[in-house]
Amino acid sequence: MNKNMLKPKKIEEIAKQLTDNIPAGLKQFAGEFEEKSKQVLQNQLMKLDFVSREEFEVQQHVLLKTREKLELLQSQVTELERQFNDQAK
Repeated sequence: MNKNMLKPKKIEEIAKQLTDNIPAGLKQFAGEFEEKSKQVLQNQLMKLDFVSREEFEVQQHVLLKTREKLELLQSQVTELERQFNDQAK
């Protein structure tokens, strides 16, 4: 799934919800309104910077691994600094 796209089915559901809540006197325009709603929603959502849940979870995992490596490197640097300071005395 493109990171800027919501699933078409979800957009249709949102457009249908909007259509279902139109006052009775305007129901004759419901079909056209639903189609326009889908177009507007799709266009506006494409402008947002969404990522899929899968991509989010992958990046979350990458971040966790990066933090673990950083902590390991930090402990190694601390140990090297300690050794250097001990030798300098």
